[in-house]
Amino acid sequence: MQLRIPGPTPCPPQALEAMGRQMINHRGPEFGKILSAITRKLKQVFQTKGDVFVLTASGTGGLEAAVVNTLSPGDKVLSLANGAFGERFADIAEEYGAQLTRLNFEWGKPIALDAAEKALKADADIKAVLATHNETSTGVTNDIREISALVKKSDKLLLVDAISSLGCINLPTDDWNCDIVVTASQKGWMVPPGLAMVSISERAWQAYAKAKMPRYYWDFAKAKDFFQKGQTPWTPAISIFYALDVTLDLMLGEGLDNVFARHVRVGQAARNGVKSLGLSLFPDEKYASNTVTAINATDKIDVPKLIQLLREEYQVILAGGQQKLSGKIFRIGHLGLVYEKDIKSILEALSKAIPQAKKG
Repeated sequence: MQLRIPGPTPCPPQALEAMGRQMINHRGPEFGKILSAITRKLKQVFQTKGDVFVLTASGTGGLEAAVVNTLSPGDKVLSLANGAFGERFADIAEEYGAQLTRLNFEWGKPIALDAAEKALKADADIKAVLATHNETSTGVTNDIREISALVKKSDKLLLVDAISSLGCINLPTDDWNCDIVVTASQKGWMVPPGLAMVSISERAWQAYAKAKMPRYYWDFAKAKDFFQKGQTPWTPAISIFYALDVTLDLMLGEGLDNVFARHVRVGQAARNGVKSLGLSLFPDEKYASNTVTAINATDKIDVPKLIQLLREEYQVILAGGQQKLSGKIFRIGHLGLVYEKDIKSILEALSKAIPQAKKG
């Protein structure tokens, strides 16, 4: 079975084997060594010299941690959203009492830099900006480098959802002045769901000192204090730590530049293949993601039927559209453990299933 949704993603055999190890004391020295090794390797992939913490949580938990550790109720926050996950990030901040200015862009289009700049100039009291690097729901990669330049020119915090990009698409955290960057284990990291990984800049720590939103499980200071002892504040998902330790070695062994280049090749192969089948991409190809390809379903294609056929007859699992895009697009996830040959087999299955999924 080919699992090609945007997450969870397939796990390499080495990771699955590592997860079969017996449990250890999460307050003992063996776990401390694993935590230290994982953190050191994560800093290389995040491309940061700052703090990186591993939280036992989904990616959404990591986004919530980003919000509650840097903001206070009543803080003005600018949300730059062009899809379901960007809007979710804003919802989290609003739930905790932030005053949101929501700059929502058409789904499938990138975040417009001129509109973001205008919004920042319009309100000098904005404290932080929320942005999504790779919008999984629409297959669009936003220009975080340029967004960060605007945010930093205005001297604001930048909180980045990099859940479906980090480890696959280049995101040099320090060079691009990202204050908080969040990712999650079930995406490009090739391990099961259950871990969120978060980087924190020095500016983010300064914001933490003044932040008044309630936090307990997500408290970064607790994570930092326990890390000094080789521990996490709360019981960690030990098996997934085992797997992540292994997959980080695989990623660094391949070389980050090679990992990024492989995702470029695979993404291009997916886009070219889709067009060769007479289908069109949902986003403008200039901004199309190298980790997930979103494809327009013509009026003649029954998307639920297509996905069912692919799964039951061709052993390929793809994703449909989310929320207002349900039934209008379908998506191929190609991040983590993925190569050109995988895309080829997906396209072969699609070429057979699409005629069977025609409406009428």
